[in-house]
Amino acid sequence: MIPIRPRGGASTRSSRQAVVETPQSRVVPRPVPERETKDKKSYHIDQIKRRYSAKETDLGHGEVSLSFHLKPSDPDFPFDLDHLECDLRVPEGYPKNPPQLRIKNKDIARGFSINIERGWEDLVREKRGATLLTLTKALDRKLEELLSKEKVETVKLTIFKGTRNQDAEPASVPASQPVKTVTKPPVDRPYIPEESYSKDQIAEAKARRAQDVRQLEARMSRSPVYQKSSDGIIYTLSLQPNRRASLPPGLQPVQSVQLIIPLLYPLQPLRILLNDVESEDAEPVEELFIQKAAEQKQMSLTSHLNYLAQNMHSLAKQAQKTVAEAAPALDKPVNAVQGAEKATRPSSMDTGKGHVHVIPRPMEWALDDGTDSSESEDDSYDEDDEDGGAVIEEAGPSEPSLPIQTPERGTAMSFPSVELYGIELLQVSMLNLNIKCERCKTINEITGLVDNLEKASSCKKCATPFTVRFRQELIHQHSTRAGFIDATGCTVADLLPSTFTPTCATCSTPSRTGFTSVRGETTTNVCRDCHTRFTFALPDVRFLAYSPGSQELPPPTTGPRRRQERLGLRAGEPLPARGACSHYRRSYRWFRFSCCAKVYPCDKCHDAEEEHGNEWAARMVCGWCSREQRFQMESCAFCGRSVIGKRGNGFWEGGKGTRDQRLMRRGDKRKYRRLGTAKKKD
Repeated sequence: MIPIRPRGGASTRSSRQAVVETPQSRVVPRPVPERETKDKKSYHIDQIKRRYSAKETDLGHGEVSLSFHLKPSDPDFPFDLDHLECDLRVPEGYPKNPPQLRIKNKDIARGFSINIERGWEDLVREKRGATLLTLTKALDRKLEELLSKEKVETVKLTIFKGTRNQDAEPASVPASQPVKTVTKPPVDRPYIPEESYSKDQIAEAKARRAQDVRQLEARMSRSPVYQKSSDGIIYTLSLQPNRRASLPPGLQPVQSVQLIIPLLYPLQPLRILLNDVESEDAEPVEELFIQKAAEQKQMSLTSHLNYLAQNMHSLAKQAQKTVAEAAPALDKPVNAVQGAEKATRPSSMDTGKGHVHVIPRPMEWALDDGTDSSESEDDSYDEDDEDGGAVIEEAGPSEPSLPIQTPERGTAMSFPSVELYGIELLQVSMLNLNIKCERCKTINEITGLVDNLEKASSCKKCATPFTVRFRQELIHQHSTRAGFIDATGCTVADLLPSTFTPTCATCSTPSRTGFTSVRGETTTNVCRDCHTRFTFALPDVRFLAYSPGSQELPPPTTGPRRRQERLGLRAGEPLPARGACSHYRRSYRWFRFSCCAKVYPCDKCHDAEEEHGNEWAARMVCGWCSREQRFQMESCAFCGRSVIGKRGNGFWEGGKGTRDQRLMRRGDKRKYRRLGTAKKKD
């Protein structure tokens, strides 16, 4: 009997022991097929042909060439390689003469192909007597290790021809002097070897890339322009620059960006391609972003994308400055002459005339990035024509050219983390709120608030009147404020599900129907005109009180408020004596009487302290957990424990007792009254 060794090293103790104790006389070699014994070369070649559909070619002198594609079997193969184009050559004296492997891939550097071919030679030496199929499978398992090695240096001879001065006109040389040809020595460029990484670095880079990609997809997958390549390397994402007006004219149309994430990110550099713009305008910004991203490898992919959107205007200015410094020196005299002409040209500001009105910087712009306003003023105006401009007025108080449409008073409602995808504008068409009464602090609901329509109501507890008005504002990518709420006699507590109306960013058409949403929800739909998908999410809502809605409270409707008594109770702890009193020792609760709104253990305790008669108590305080609640007949609504002792006893409970002598306690003198008289009559 041949012992069978368990697969993968997961053998049990008994199986290992059985292998060790098996005598050598019982161990037999692997059975060899009869065909392999007769012609080993043909048998091994047929194995390769059946397994990889290899194409056999006779090279003469008994040598055979097998061409086939070897696809990596590892599902987590880290390299962008579909297959290896293998050319396996089996010589005439096989298996005494070893087979040779040649890699024919043109998309792989020759240095890496040499690494694979040398790895094949090492396997042939290590596994003497192994079949071609066994060697090929071993190469497949070792493929990641071979490609991770440093590329073998190869020498390539190239003839360099000087072409820099071919277009230049030859200088005039006198005929008497012979022309001397000067040959420049070739520039010795240092060789920069390609960086190699260890297995730990590659594993760490894989985990980091997977984490950053998951975060990027969760953040940007709802965008209408979102696309992902089949290999997961190129992502097309929406890009909305923070200061689009400050960009050069060639970059202002940008709407999306292609983010190229290498398989070994962040070991390999991150790259971008700007869409909807010309390449000569986008390339300097792209190169500059690559440098910035290489310097900040600790940043995530989402942080890199946010940095590009916030600082694209700064990158564009820096790129323009770099291009200007690299301009040919022949342009400098021309620029100097132009600068001298401008210096001698009289300024219109000195003569008291000009073409520019100074417009105050809006308050929202101060939150962009903290830069000076002079940096964003890129427009230049000619000052030659004095007749076409407007005369600058005398010094006086500066007034804004655009009036403020919504006065900043009351309570501002904003959505600080609002997410808009495919939406140009978002407005609250119908607002529903939770408001708190300023007199009794009771939460009330008010619904159906529309723009500039005042709605009046009253508190459901104290009947205090209040009014609420909503003044609407538009939400867009530069403003998260939805409007102001003017509340009189109350304060804003929370947002209820309200109706929102989006405006499509593609066709600028407002939605005909509103969409109901609330904090924490994400709404996705399609424009009814251009059929573009849009999404908006409201992760949070904030209310900021600029000023109170009214300076005075409305007149009281029911007289002065009574001072609420403080009992000093803590929820969860029992009442003193569990709420029992000397009158009723099995009543585990206190009662709040409606006549004076005070708390007493029973009606007799109330009558002893107050001068008026008691009325029915509509509320009670549990003697076990000290929680006030509506009157319950038998048990607490919070802790569930009984507040009347044993059920069915003969004690008075809230005015309800028993006359059934069977249910009376033994100590009750009425339980056995007249029982002897009844027996005598019988």
